[in-house]
Parts: sequence; C-alpha cells; structure tokens
Amino acid sequence: MDRIDKIKEKVYTGNLPISDKEALTLFEYNNLLEIGHLADKVRWQIHPEKVASFVIDRNINYTDGCVTGCKFCGFHKKPEECTTLDFDTLLKKVEETVKLEGTGILLQGGMNPLLPYSFYIDMLKTIKNAFPQIDIHGFSPPEIQYFSKHFNKPVKQILEEFIEAGLDSIPGGGAEILSDRVRERISPKKCSSDEWIEVMREAHKLGLKTTATMMFGTGESFEDRIEHFRRIRELQEETGGFVAFIAWTYQIYKGRLIQFENTAYDYLKTMSIARIYLHNVPNIQASWVTQGKKIGQVGLKFGANDLGSTMIEENVVKSVGVSHTISKEEIIRLIHDAGFDAVQRRNTYGFVKKYPKERKAV
Repeated sequence: MDRIDKIKEKVYTGNLPISDKEALTLFEYNNLLEIGHLADKVRWQIHPEKVASFVIDRNINYTDGCVTGCKFCGFHKKPEECTTLDFDTLLKKVEETVKLEGTGILLQGGMNPLLPYSFYIDMLKTIKNAFPQIDIHGFSPPEIQYFSKHFNKPVKQILEEFIEAGLDSIPGGGAEILSDRVRERISPKKCSSDEWIEVMREAHKLGLKTTATMMFGTGESFEDRIEHFRRIRELQEETGGFVAFIAWTYQIYKGRLIQFENTAYDYLKTMSIARIYLHNVPNIQASWVTQGKKIGQVGLKFGANDLGSTMIEENVVKSVGVSHTISKEEIIRLIHDAGFDAVQRRNTYGFVKKYPKERKAV
C-alpha cells in the first residue's frame, strides 16, 4: 500500500489524525481533485447535515495607526498620521449592521501607542450598552500581546477586563504562519508564534471561543504550513476553544514578498489539507474575500462548510487592491447553487436562521 492509499484509508475509516509526514505527502501530491475529495469526505463526517453557513457582520477598524510595520500590510499608518474612530461613528456603524440583520461586529486595529488603555474598555462598554444583542468579536492575539507589553498588564488580566466590558470572542488574525522563521521575515515586530498561542490558550481557559487563521503564500515552505497546522491542532486538543479555521493567500502589495501571484490551485489544496489535518476543529471557512466568490463557492466542495461573512465593511484586504463584495441574498444563492441549505449563524457558530434550498419534485 503506497502513502496516498494509507492516507485514504485513514480518511475513509475516520481513523484520523494524519501525521505531519502524511500532510507533506499531500502537499507534494499533484492530484488536486483527489485531495479535495478526501477533504470533502472529512467535511461530511463532521457535518453530515446538508448545510453551509454564513454570518452577517461588519469589520470595524477602530484605528489604522500601527507601529508594527508588517511587510505585507497596506492598511497601517504611522500613529501620528492615523485615523481613530470616535465612539459616535462606531455606534452608527453598529446601528447600520443591526438594520442589515447583522448579529456581530469584528473589531480590529493596529498597535497604536497613542491610545490609552481606557479607550479599549470604554469602546467595548459603549457598544455593548447601546447594542447588547451584538456579538463583539475583537482584538487579535498580536493586539492583546501588544496591550500586555505596552500597558504592563498580564494577558489574562486584559482578557478578563475586556470580557467584563463586553468582549464575546476573539478572531484568529495576526497568525500569518506560526513559524518564527517565517514571522521574522514578514512581520518581525509582531508577536511570536508562542505568544500568539498563549493568548489563545488564556482566552480558551476563560471560556472565550476563538477562530484560527493562516495567511500563506509568502514564500514559506510546506513544512512551515504544516507546523502552523500542528500548533493549532495541539492547542485544540488541549482546550477545544477553536470554532473555525480560515486560510487565505497573501495578496501582493508594493514591495512584494514574492514575485508571483498565488493561485486558486494552491489555495484549494492548502484548504483541503487543512480540513484533513485539523480533524478536531469543527468548521472550515472558505475565503471568498480574497479568492473571489466563485472560488469561495468551489471551496464548499473542497472541505469547507462555511462561506464566512457578508462583510458589510472590509478595509484591510481592500487596501492592497483586492475588493470583493457580497449581499446576503447572493451568499445564500452561492450556497444553494452548491447544493446546500444555507444557515445564518453567529460569530461563535450559533444558529440564527435557515434558508432551505428549493428542491424540485422528481
């Protein structure tokens, strides 16, 4: 029995996980459709119901001031040149989200030394007091780590105080690749892999659900991607706090970390291998925001069971020249055309509403 057959046997019998060596075998295997089929098999084992989900929410970047200066980012500005949203503007954005049937907001900003600690507490309280029904999904691990060092407060204390002020869950942003060899090249001022993991560990211990992400295609090796998968899977075994995994490809910006455009082939293969490897993470999200709606839809046949957010507002990816938009009606149609019933969910994957696909009588 060759190596691919052994992996197939593991998938077909549900005898997961696969090993790092087996994951590398899949990365080096050129039959994308076969890898996608294996990922789809795992997806159906985890989600036997014929549904795919989405969320209506909004990305709110409360500040674009940042001292990190990541080489792939087109959004940040020097703190003295930045824009920081006032709370009235924030509340108007949340109000618009609620009117569009939104259930949550994603709060993300930069590492801005001009903002006091009280700004974050007051921002959370202001939003939650005005809109208690809104889920606040906010502050990626690099932000939390920055707050910890800048304000000289333990990560656990910051999380506890943010939860008390209204934080409901944490996004997995800032992970890039959880290999310090890669991070030192593309985001040397951002938190280390261990620090990213430690924020998530503390969040999970406090009962916060989080997502995990991966931005790939910056010239890292397959082994680096597998290291990233392994760190997510190991923490999930320990805490069970990750509700979803979202991967996307680096979008070329200015100085160019790479000299080529990332392909849909690499995206679909990597997402499929993630679904097979991360057998203990319940949901895989297809990134239509970076890949476009058609590839996002195809992703539902390559291991994904979720199409992410309608993205009422998105600024970071748009800042490097990639802009895709979608309505609730269109995301439902994409899911229906892929053969699934559509389910609107919350940021932590709680059920909101089902939109069944019309099935013609035979």
